[in-house]
Amino acid sequence: MKLTFLGAADTVTGSRHLLTLGEQRLLLDAGLFQGFKTLRERNWSALGAPAMQLDAVLLSHAHLDHCGYLPALRRQGFKGPIYATPATRDLCDVLLRDSAHLQEEDARRANKEGSSRHEKALPLYSVREAEATLKQFAPLPRDGRLRLGATDVRFTPAGHLLGASSIHVSHAGRSLLFSGDIGRVGDLLMPVPQVPAGADVVLIESTYGNRLHPAQDAQGHLGQILRNTFKRGGSVLLPSFAVGRAQALLLLLQRLRNAGELPLDVPIWLDSPMAELATELTLKHARLLRISANEARSLTDRVHYVTKQAQSLKLAASLAQPRSKPSIVISASGMATGGRVLNYIETLAPQARHHIAFPGFQAGGTRGARMVGGEREIKVRGRWVPVNAEVSQLEGLSGHADADGLLQWLRALPRPPEQVYVVHGEPAAADALRGRIQDELGWPVRVPQHGETVSW
Repeated sequence: MKLTFLGAADTVTGSRHLLTLGEQRLLLDAGLFQGFKTLRERNWSALGAPAMQLDAVLLSHAHLDHCGYLPALRRQGFKGPIYATPATRDLCDVLLRDSAHLQEEDARRANKEGSSRHEKALPLYSVREAEATLKQFAPLPRDGRLRLGATDVRFTPAGHLLGASSIHVSHAGRSLLFSGDIGRVGDLLMPVPQVPAGADVVLIESTYGNRLHPAQDAQGHLGQILRNTFKRGGSVLLPSFAVGRAQALLLLLQRLRNAGELPLDVPIWLDSPMAELATELTLKHARLLRISANEARSLTDRVHYVTKQAQSLKLAASLAQPRSKPSIVISASGMATGGRVLNYIETLAPQARHHIAFPGFQAGGTRGARMVGGEREIKVRGRWVPVNAEVSQLEGLSGHADADGLLQWLRALPRPPEQVYVVHGEPAAADALRGRIQDELGWPVRVPQHGETVSW
């Protein structure tokens, strides 16, 4: 077996790992790089291996930093099957179309405003290319097991997100286990990760490799934010990932309402067509959740959908008016890197009565990370916007296992691996987890470099 780290080796995004098994080439994930511009520019480079020679892609889950590069991979010549769980495939249908649409919109805007450094701004891929990529998804057996020539593949539920899995690959008596993103114990929506088979080599994510989740009551914290903001006549903006995080926020808001802590006359606006579709898919796959069917069905009670961009702009403008009625807005993207949430940041951020609460991890270099870090002026669509609104980070909603959870997942494996590689984390987080694995488990462990190849 030979493994080449083509992404998520020196950063928390861009998950791409090339596994070579004799003449067979399998790509574990095909994600977008996000965050700092130097990382985002990698999306415009070729994969780092001939895409047309790939036999298949094995997809751990549907977040864009794991699946968002697939249409670009197809453009480079990849024509093979993409294997993923049914829920992952359904979510990719939503996410890839939306990703392509946003890129087309950004290119159109840049060309109209003349803000591109290039003669003509182009999207990384088009909606048409995303739709063609979706046709390459291949069905996965109900037991999550595949036989690809002489290679056995097994998908094991990993919590974290609908359909998310760890991926075990065995070939010629050797094996690899790719963690994907591991869910946390006590997640609002998802059950605990299942224990996968042991392997010779383990790739483990490290998003929270240097942190522990606070012992914070997310519902209580959100309730306090709402009460304090409504008291001063403001509205609360929740920039959210459309898949997973938006549904968790809806669950918390419904529980606050049922407990009498959220007045019935305070409107909840869901301004993200993708989040609306993802919520429908959450109900479709409700059997994968840890909550009851009745609570799942109540996620959208008294929730108002904002379907058109014109409606979004109108609502954002109205909330900025003096004496506007307090409201709650959930809008994407979760790190404020683009999307309709920028409509609200432009209008609400300058006013001190409002509150912008980021529910989850903010990758370095993103607009959300800079706002949470205390920057008082933020650039939005080419102009600087003052940040006078209260800005906070709503803890307790991350879908990732923290450092203790990652160690717990490793300890549960049936046997110690010969080697562990720590991926999918910022440098400090990856190195911190490396140190704990070495010191507490005594296993051989390294943080690989981008582009590095290892064999076993």
